[in-house]
Amino acid sequence: MAHHRPNPDDRSDNIEKLQDMVQNTIENIEKAEETMQFASPEEREQIREKNKRREEAIAAMRAEIKDEAAARENGYR
Repeated sequence: MAHHRPNPDDRSDNIEKLQDMVQNTIENIEKAEETMQFASPEEREQIREKNKRREEAIAAMRAEIKDEAAARENGYR
């Protein structure tokens, strides 16, 4: 039986990945808002709720970017 070793923790590009995720989420919010004009009242409410969750996710990702930046400055200790 082969022994599988986990890959080492590579945090070197986490900030860039998180920034991409933030940008993609912002684009999703914008696209969703554009579709609201064609949506029913129920769908509009669902879009508003989803965009609220997206905004919360963006805030969390930005906090994580700050944490990763601090870790990068401290040599990932």
